[in-house]
Amino acid sequence: MIWNATNATFGASASLRFLALFFLSASLAGCVSQTVKSTSIPALQAPAAMVPEDELLDVAVAIFDPGIDFADEDERLYPEVRRAEARYIPKLLAEVLQNSGAWGAVRVVPNEERITDLMISGTILHSDGETLEIQVVARDSRDYVWLDRVYEGNASRYAYDSKTRSSYDPFQAVYHQVANDLVQRFDELPTAQRKEIRMVSELLFAQSFSTEAFAGYLDKTRKGKQLVVRLPAEDDPMLERVRMLRERDHVFVDTLQTYYNGFSDDMFGPYQEWRKLSYQEVVAYQELKRESTRQLIAGGAAIIAGIAAASSGDGSARAAGNVAIIGGGYLLKSGLESRAEAQIHVEALEEIGQSLEAEITPQVIELEDRTVMISGSVDDQYAQWREVLAEIYRNEIGDLAPPASDDPVQN
Repeated sequence: MIWNATNATFGASASLRFLALFFLSASLAGCVSQTVKSTSIPALQAPAAMVPEDELLDVAVAIFDPGIDFADEDERLYPEVRRAEARYIPKLLAEVLQNSGAWGAVRVVPNEERITDLMISGTILHSDGETLEIQVVARDSRDYVWLDRVYEGNASRYAYDSKTRSSYDPFQAVYHQVANDLVQRFDELPTAQRKEIRMVSELLFAQSFSTEAFAGYLDKTRKGKQLVVRLPAEDDPMLERVRMLRERDHVFVDTLQTYYNGFSDDMFGPYQEWRKLSYQEVVAYQELKRESTRQLIAGGAAIIAGIAAASSGDGSARAAGNVAIIGGGYLLKSGLESRAEAQIHVEALEEIGQSLEAEITPQVIELEDRTVMISGSVDDQYAQWREVLAEIYRNEIGDLAPPASDDPVQN
């Protein structure tokens, strides 16, 4: 009997201590916050040395893949927002690349089919206003991969504060990292390879209009990389006409930049507001999920401990156990309510996405001879433009003989 009484007293005392410590830790846990408070933007790097004009590479940044088809099932993704971001992010990246001073012309293009010295493509893996994760691939005209990696950035809690917000995009650090990696890769290339990239681009463009006339100038290595094996005569009339067509193509794509600039300007306001609200909602949602989990665990544990204490023979232990059961039930109820509140935030995010879709409308640009509607069918518009160029080429070439070849180029 002495042992049983002592054991019961010890059990009641332990239960009371456990409950006290448990409720204290549960209350303190609610104060934890993991919000990112600041971000660091790396300085934009310039080339190690002045780049001669004949070594400057033109860069095209293709519209990104919005990443809708392979998003995680639990990710709160809004297709209309992602499609807009897939056009917006390339424009920001192109501006950063141009500001680095390492390149020739930097243009946003509808797809990866355009022939250029360096093509940059990307996929949006995650974007919610708090975190941006993109995969970026850079490949030169020879088909050598310069870059293939995932970049991730976190927005500062002050990024969307009108009082402290700077002129930088909340994820400017990501674009600077991409630009710096590309400049580093460019610096590693010898002069001969830079010039070869430019020549391959020109010959690929020529072959796209007349495979027969410009056959034999390029070959592929065993790994499938483009290689210059012969050069057309510098004063060849067919090559001159191809160069004129290429200049017209540049002009057309430069006209498309007006569309992308206008799109970015129109999108900036509602998109910033969406990211601001999304940031707040995501942070609140994450905190509510953590709080809900803590409360559910705390409530369940408290009920178990309360039942154990209430079933003991000690009166004070039974009283404490009843309190624990009631408190545990309250925590469980609060946890379920928190999850319901989190679902409200999810629905609010969906409404924000739908409102942004209403803000973004197709743009109209005026060309010299016609008006073009730029929307989801930009690819089709550029394809039609390529057909126009092909017709111009056929009309201008006429009965001209294929270009003569110089001696093979040694590589």
